[in-house]
Amino acid sequence: MYIMQLLWSVLGLLAGGAIGYGFGRIQEAAQRRYEQRQAQGKFKSEWSAMPGSFRRVTYLLIALVLVQIICPLLFVNGTQWTVSAGVVIGYGYLLYLQMRRRVWGR
Repeated sequence: MYIMQLLWSVLGLLAGGAIGYGFGRIQEAAQRRYEQRQAQGKFKSEWSAMPGSFRRVTYLLIALVLVQIICPLLFVNGTQWTVSAGVVIGYGYLLYLQMRRRVWGR
């Protein structure tokens, strides 16, 4: 019984971590494209600075809604919160790596 609870918690962390990490990688790629375009001077207006950012956020929200619909079916007894914790951990890990590169140059 406890092993199944632990298994569902770990699975929830992994699923949420994959969502957070994936969204973070998409955001990093968009930031690199933005910096390249800015360096090349390809912006005609401020509105063209981050094309597709609304679409990326919409995809994240759709993924999170799907998780909130599917998770109560898969994860019971409070383990659905581990998915949310996984999203925070996955995206937070990428933010930590980015901060480490900027602050310490690693």
